[in-house]
Amino acid sequence: MLRARWEHRGVVVQHEAQTIAYPSPGARTRRGMDVIPPHVIVLFGATGDLSRRKLLPGLAHLALSALAPDIQVIGTSLEDLTEAEFRNFAKESITEFSHHPLTEEHWSSFSERLTYIPQSAGPKGLGKLVRVAEEKLGGPVGRLHYLSVPPVAAPMVINTLREADLVERSRVVMEKPFGTDLKSAITLNDQVHETFKERQIFRIDHFLGKEAALNILAFRFANGLFEPIWNRNFIDHVQIDIPETLGLDKRANFYEVTGAYKDMVVTHLFQVLAFVAMEPPTALEPRAISEEKNKVFRSMLPLDPREVVRGQYMGYREEEGVAKDSDTETFIALKCGIDNWRWAGVPFYCRTGKRMAEGLRIISIAFKEAPKSMFPAGSGVGSSGPDHLTFDLADEAKVSLSFYGKRPGPGMKLDKLSMQFSTQETDRLGDILEAYERLILDAMRDDHTLFTTAEGIESLWERSEPLLQDPPPVRPYSPGSWGPNAIHQLVAPHAWRLPFERAWRVKK
Repeated sequence: MLRARWEHRGVVVQHEAQTIAYPSPGARTRRGMDVIPPHVIVLFGATGDLSRRKLLPGLAHLALSALAPDIQVIGTSLEDLTEAEFRNFAKESITEFSHHPLTEEHWSSFSERLTYIPQSAGPKGLGKLVRVAEEKLGGPVGRLHYLSVPPVAAPMVINTLREADLVERSRVVMEKPFGTDLKSAITLNDQVHETFKERQIFRIDHFLGKEAALNILAFRFANGLFEPIWNRNFIDHVQIDIPETLGLDKRANFYEVTGAYKDMVVTHLFQVLAFVAMEPPTALEPRAISEEKNKVFRSMLPLDPREVVRGQYMGYREEEGVAKDSDTETFIALKCGIDNWRWAGVPFYCRTGKRMAEGLRIISIAFKEAPKSMFPAGSGVGSSGPDHLTFDLADEAKVSLSFYGKRPGPGMKLDKLSMQFSTQETDRLGDILEAYERLILDAMRDDHTLFTTAEGIESLWERSEPLLQDPPPVRPYSPGSWGPNAIHQLVAPHAWRLPFERAWRVKK
């Protein structure tokens, strides 16, 4: 067991660092289960917004598909609902939000797998209900505990599972944020590790469950065209841009103590950055990929507050539950670097915020321009910026490669052209899983590929310390804009890729 040593604001913090270990030489590579056993899924926070919008619709789709094993779902929350009331809540949620509408026959089949118990029943009541569900399934049964609860409530849920004797044969899915700084992340990890081993823990980031995120791995490691140029010699800079049009959505109590950086950058944008920047893993296998991601996090330079722009949309302080003198950022843009041989000197720019002009999820790889142009002035070369490879992480996943080409007609005029791919243009559209569906299935398969580790999270919080200790002041920005004007100085001499000069091609 490795012992990690961190210095946090002058205090040395030590703890046992649990890792997902590599197999011994000659051991069979674990790629997740080939056959998934039946599972009891305990959904904590079952009446919350995430459960309503994503988890219950996703579980219904998995339960009725050929992908998942036989499952029983036990919902639990603070609400004192009857089983019939919870089933009605689930049916309304699935009807409103599922991308796979259910027939009455399908609903009847899924509803039989749903039960509910309020948290007031305590560990004993929960344990008894889980064992009843296991008897229905028969044979060896796996347990998946989904903690759709605030991080502050996670230790209490872990204690409940331990007291209910539900640790054996179990995996735990945890929602972000995984702490709010280095010290709290270490404390949370230590609390969870008192009951569950690291290999049982799945820290979820739904961005990594999207088709386009997985396409990053496919583009990089399956094609001889891209991997040789995926380094500082050919790539000029990288942008990860995830603006949101939504506001607080009645989450002021959560957002006031979290802000855009803790809510989005550590748990989402930096995880995507790791897929872009990681070295080729020894195999497309969970532990190998986790280790390469962690190497990226260890190689990241500490964030410089002078290269960070924090913003707050005008009107935020008038929102219900927000302090009148709030310094919480609803927007953040930053520049970071990765200090290794592949990426030394290449800036990575990240931007995200609330109440912005558009809701998009874009990764943009900017290639270096040709060292010398033979084309005459006015030809158009360079007028639309460098060549880009763009990944759109939206539900309709898209990839685009832009480059200069000759405009038809006399003379030598050049325009920016692009080759584009969309998952909506394939005959496998029906095979696409929602991000939460994929990740829940992966957790049942014991596949950590798309999940982060305790080591990775703690590395990121360590590199965040300069920013958290000395954050720059928040700057106001207008709702519906792209953020404070200072973002243009941050990215100079480059330019932000959003808004796009050209729209995505629309399938006719």
